[in-house]
Amino acid sequence: MRLLFLAVLRAHTGNAVTAERVRGHLEAAGHCCVLRDASDFASPSDVADLLEAQHFEVALALHLYRGGRLLQGHGVPFGVIFGGTDVNEDASQEEKKEAMGRALQEARFAVAFTESMKEMALTQWPHAKDKIYVQSQGITTTPSATFDWNSFLQRAEIHQSADSLRVFLLVCGLRRVKDPLYLLDVFSEWHQEEPNVYMVIVGPEVDPVFTREVRARVERARGVRLLGEMPQGDLHAALKSCSALVNSSVSEGMSAAILEAMDLEVPVLARNIPGNAAVVTHGVTGLLFADPQEFVRLARRLVSDPVLEKELVANGRDYVSRRHSWQVERNTYQRLVGKLEGHAEE
Repeated sequence: MRLLFLAVLRAHTGNAVTAERVRGHLEAAGHCCVLRDASDFASPSDVADLLEAQHFEVALALHLYRGGRLLQGHGVPFGVIFGGTDVNEDASQEEKKEAMGRALQEARFAVAFTESMKEMALTQWPHAKDKIYVQSQGITTTPSATFDWNSFLQRAEIHQSADSLRVFLLVCGLRRVKDPLYLLDVFSEWHQEEPNVYMVIVGPEVDPVFTREVRARVERARGVRLLGEMPQGDLHAALKSCSALVNSSVSEGMSAAILEAMDLEVPVLARNIPGNAAVVTHGVTGLLFADPQEFVRLARRLVSDPVLEKELVANGRDYVSRRHSWQVERNTYQRLVGKLEGHAEE
């Protein structure tokens, strides 16, 4: 079966990684899955031309607003996967909310990563209660065998012995919702007290205007560095050498970086927001902070308490293996797309 899969495909972002993984699941079931960047299409009519020209039988979109609304009205059965911005941001704007409601009305199924995401969606679109399924992200990690930690530190202009360093890695695309500057001031103060602690922000430049702001602030901050996007294998290897993964987002759907850190047995320090609290149990699988000052208190505790670190990483790894199975995710998407196949034959 020929399937069109629309997603926002900026390289080395969580969306792109998720889309590639789901495509792999569908192709393993024998489908021809063509992954296209939703950003390339201005309107549903653009997608209509593609659907007709390439004889797609069914479709799938990652993000209800960015992708799902483009699949409406073509007579091609489709499903959608909610993105965090769908329920955390776009649903608060009436015009976008209405467009997403229409797309959800036509969609044959919708996938939410968490129960809380499903509940938020149902608050906005109660008519969809029978078509929303919860499937957490399946996680696999592939650290590069050729990655060199010392070269990474040199790129980050950290000129200290690797043995004495404490590096906290903040992985995010540079856009305001990820709030990479949230901890900047308190981390700089901590670095001035303890010069061996650093925070390195790693990720693609998603918002050019905001990226300039981040770059300017980081250049003036002590103990904070900014690096561009990295291949996933190198990023996973870098994580393994860090003291902790940091997430300071204002909102999240389900942070793949947090789950990947857990899988790699790296401690997680995450801002206490619903999307993060859905996957991080404070003091069990990671640490949640409510404000920058609490972040520093918890980070200090983490680096000085090896017993706590050992417990967190063991529990985090166990949680990912039980709740974020790659095989279960594969089975779910193959089953749901199989339903689309039945509709396509009607």
